Amino acid sequence: MEKKISASTRDELVRAIAERYASAARAEKLSILDEFVAITGYHRKHAIRILNSTNAAAAQVTRPRIPMYDEAVRVALVTLWEASDRVCGKRLKPLLSVLVPALERHGHLQLDDVVRTKLLGASAATIDRLLAGPRAATPGKRRQVRGATPSIRRSVPVRTFGDWKDPPPGFLEIDLVSHGGGTVEGGFVHTLTLTDIASGWTECVALLVRDSALVVEALARLRTSMPFPLQGIDSDNGSEFINEALIAYCKETNVEFTRSRPYRKNDQAWVEQKNGSVVRRLVGYRRIEGLAAADALSRLYAASRLFVNFFQPSFKLADKTRVGAHVSKRYHAPETPCARLLKLDAVTDAMKERLRAVAVTLDPLRLLDEIRAMQHHLAQLALGTIVHTAQPRDANLELFMKSLATIWREGEVRPTHRKEPKPRRDWRTRADPFENAWPRIVAWLEAEPDRTAKELLVRLQAEGPDAFADGQLRSLQRKVKDWRAAAARRLVFSVTGAPDLVADHLSPSATQAEKPKKP
Repeated sequence: MEKKISASTRDELVRAIAERYASAARAEKLSILDEFVAITGYHRKHAIRILNSTNAAAAQVTRPRIPMYDEAVRVALVTLWEASDRVCGKRLKPLLSVLVPALERHGHLQLDDVVRTKLLGASAATIDRLLAGPRAATPGKRRQVRGATPSIRRSVPVRTFGDWKDPPPGFLEIDLVSHGGGTVEGGFVHTLTLTDIASGWTECVALLVRDSALVVEALARLRTSMPFPLQGIDSDNGSEFINEALIAYCKETNVEFTRSRPYRKNDQAWVEQKNGSVVRRLVGYRRIEGLAAADALSRLYAASRLFVNFFQPSFKLADKTRVGAHVSKRYHAPETPCARLLKLDAVTDAMKERLRAVAVTLDPLRLLDEIRAMQHHLAQLALGTIVHTAQPRDANLELFMKSLATIWREGEVRPTHRKEPKPRRDWRTRADPFENAWPRIVAWLEAEPDRTAKELLVRLQAEGPDAFADGQLRSLQRKVKDWRAAAARRLVFSVTGAPDLVADHLSPSATQAEKPKKP
């Protein structure tokens, strides 16, 4: 028979009638049993066993499972999530083994052995579950931008998504992202994005205007700073790429030049993904124009270049199979672009050693602080509140580190991403009923930290029966939760300083980067 009531209701019914059933006569027992079976849906024999059980009259208390990940783990995870620029759990999971030692090496973080073990042992699903609250404060979706198609594209061969196979490092997809704020009128800044197919290494260059000569100049400069030689580029059909200047440059430098099919963005899936996860995530959709904005955007990309390529794991498609209309995709484990380059045989040992040397000197927190500072400056330039170029500053990384655990409560922290949130109300509508008794409660908690708020309220009521009501339990629970969160933060954060960042500029050896030939 189908169950008609919930399990908790059935348990209450058993506790209510078990004693009466045990002391009833046979005829009355049959009547009680018939009614009990009709209500609960139990089999008759099972119902008799339950009502005759010696534990039937006892309350069946459902004890909550002791949480494995306490407040200290959650606070530390939120801090690391903010320090990774809010990546998803599947990307944060492999990053923890790199990010935690990096922050500890630079004196930003000090974790207890138990907290460290739980953090590194948490699965990606557990990480996402623990971060569900902070993530809920930043809703929103992204937009997409289309390009143009000039007639000169016919002189450039077409390369589709399925033609890449497994190329060595140096074959890049390139695209231009406009920062016009939803309109193409007037002049505004653009971003040239380049993504390596093999490793996911991403470079971003701020262009003051949309000009083919600037694209060629940017490519010439990047060829000397990327950790691999430039072997090929694949662009869309925009006139800033499909032009005689870029075609001639590729022929002179022996760089293979291909293009995607018109209106087929999936042919450039790698760079299109980076346009969203890197450029739009960092810069947003506001209008950016002028020399000061271009300079701030260049400083932003100088910091994000190291942060993204050394501390941002990404997925890479392993294979894709189609059965009818169903497409199944399998991905490699998330890795940073630097980690992928270190595993490739095509990268020289000298460059691998240079990558390792640069990785040791990088401070992810200092890079993220520089990114946030430039985002604030870009947002002010876009709003017109300032018009000058950002000046170098001395970052207070200790204060920045401590803010990472609670900054998620403010919602979106990237000022370039969305509008500033309204200030939260910071005053109480009613007086705090536990203000006078709070010193005593703190003393009790310090002596017995495992005491629950309900036990503390019962103790207060015993000392003063008329001072506190049962309905004030929720208020006390909030105060106790805040006290435990503060205690957890004291265990997580360190007070040591951080050394200055040595930002080495990556550049391949003279044999790797071929210089452009003079015309």
